[in-house]
Amino acid sequence: MLIKRIRSIQPDAPDCPPDWRSSLGQILVAIDTDTGLTGYGVGGGGLASIHIIESVLQPILVGQNAENIESLWNLMYRTTLPFGRKGLAIMAISGIDLALWDLRGKKAELPVARLLGGSTDHPIPTYSTLFSPEVLPRLQQGQRSFKIHVNSFAETLDQKQLIDQVTTVRNTIGPDCDLMFDAFMSWDLPTTLQMIESFEPLNLLWLEEPLPCDDLDGYEQLSRESVIPIAGGEHEYTSSGFSDLVNRRLHTILQPDVCWCGGLTELIKIYRMGTASGIRVCPHRGAEPWGLHAIAALDSDPLAESGRPWIDWLGNTPRIDNGKVTLNDCPGFGITVDDALFC
Repeated sequence: MLIKRIRSIQPDAPDCPPDWRSSLGQILVAIDTDTGLTGYGVGGGGLASIHIIESVLQPILVGQNAENIESLWNLMYRTTLPFGRKGLAIMAISGIDLALWDLRGKKAELPVARLLGGSTDHPIPTYSTLFSPEVLPRLQQGQRSFKIHVNSFAETLDQKQLIDQVTTVRNTIGPDCDLMFDAFMSWDLPTTLQMIESFEPLNLLWLEEPLPCDDLDGYEQLSRESVIPIAGGEHEYTSSGFSDLVNRRLHTILQPDVCWCGGLTELIKIYRMGTASGIRVCPHRGAEPWGLHAIAALDSDPLAESGRPWIDWLGNTPRIDNGKVTLNDCPGFGITVDDALFC
């Protein structure tokens, strides 16, 4: 099965806030083979990432054996090292790597989860990430785990007002539901320590990305002093990057995004590191098909984050029902794509 061509687009997602398209730049990658199979993957980086695929990666991949996923990953990584070890190039590689895994599953006529030794039969619990403090509709739909994003609230809120708002959410969902908070890298260390003290009575399952992702020394202090588990890794890249987080034990929960961190090939390595070190892995946007297959196969304590509106241009994606999501049994990642998107 040889790679015949690689196609990539930045899908139109008109119902998404513009910043989600411009700053994260979801791209759809299709890899055609000489056997007639096509694999699909999603990466990030927008038009810049597409340029890397078309000008650098496609020329070295066309004609290669698509079954040699791991060696192709190494080839792509070495070739794009001049672009840097993190960011756009890795986001581009992620989309290609996922398309190759989709091909591997389709060739074997198996879902990716089964390729990895898992099952598609069991419902996986989810948590809902809220970009609005309106939690009641999700609660009424059967959701029992919630993550509040700092951007849910007005930027003018002071710390006390923010705590009051999160307390209102806790009171609404009650003590038996899980509650998390995502600060999205917006605080410094002193602010984070103050917020942790205020958050403590709310029984948070975790506090996510309170500091900028490169403030490793700050996270090291948090890991020693915080009474609330610290989660992060959404903006980290490759298993090599995650090894620093693991070796220094900077997070209690690792949150790689399979569409950005280097694809499934790297997510598998990150899961192995987490398992060996006793650190939980909970992939970012895990209820989307790319991460969900890994969760179904590799996770002893599965929890999948709700997906984003930008995934709506894919067909046959798993849907959350009563707080749980179940994979379909279709080959590969099980999604369908309107080929007219590439025209």
